[in-house]
Amino acid sequence: MTSLITNSSAMNALQSLRSVNKGLGQVQDRISTGLKVASGKESAAYFQISETMKGDSGAYGAINEGLTLTKNSIATARLGAETITDLAQQFLDKVAFGQGATGGQSEIENDLLELVKQMETTLSQSTFNGDDMLGAGAYGAGDVTGATLDATDGSLDDASEANADTTVGADRNVVTGVSRAGGTYNTTTIVVGTHDMGMMVENFKTLATDWATNATDPTDGAAFLAGALKSAENELGRVTTVATKLGQAENSVENQQEFLNKLVSNIDSGVGSMIDADMEEEAARLTALQTQQQLATQALSIANQGPQNVLSLFR
Repeated sequence: MTSLITNSSAMNALQSLRSVNKGLGQVQDRISTGLKVASGKESAAYFQISETMKGDSGAYGAINEGLTLTKNSIATARLGAETITDLAQQFLDKVAFGQGATGGQSEIENDLLELVKQMETTLSQSTFNGDDMLGAGAYGAGDVTGATLDATDGSLDDASEANADTTVGADRNVVTGVSRAGGTYNTTTIVVGTHDMGMMVENFKTLATDWATNATDPTDGAAFLAGALKSAENELGRVTTVATKLGQAENSVENQQEFLNKLVSNIDSGVGSMIDADMEEEAARLTALQTQQQLATQALSIANQGPQNVLSLFR
């Protein structure tokens, strides 16, 4: 039966065309954005998971950038510590030479003081972006606040040695890792340094000051030289410890950065697999839907021509 009031064929064709146009709009959105899940409307679960993982990726990336500054600070401090270690070794060699010297103690003192000046210069320059990891800021040039020297046996007092171990400027907690559990970011830290390099440089300066007077003392000169050698060896060991710990810290930061780079890549890849559109698939769907759209339009046109055919019955 053909009806002028209700055209079922046209309504069915129109419904098909609407459905095709809706699918075509979705495909075009995916092609233009590159996403198959751009909001919670497409997939609430995937959208929530992807947004959470994007937050983690951004946090890890920011931490990694921060670690770059930390690594540069540690690397600068390590270079300074290693340079001071070399100077401390030269200092020890000069002290050892002074043990058997029958003269020239004034020249040895000048050499020792010159080495100390180089240590102080290195210490003051071993900062990165204002970050002082060696404790240079704790002691100004010429400010002898370190050990007191026992001129009779060449030893540095125990109290100052303990101070060299516990000065606040020595220990640094450096964030090297982060994990996320239960919505909370938990950090992993390492301790950089166990001594204050500024105090140690001052200890070397104390050993060098008045060297000639103490070394040539007719009563205590021999005991002073022997004790000074031991003190210089101890300070060299402390300086070497700082350089070693800084090297270990730098290596730890580099390893953590490498891990974070891989972690961020894996997270981004996982998020992409959930929400990124498959462009080859979308291209194929676009072609198919465009064909369906043409056919649906043609079907609607044919259905709309049905009532017109009724006119021929009245001719």
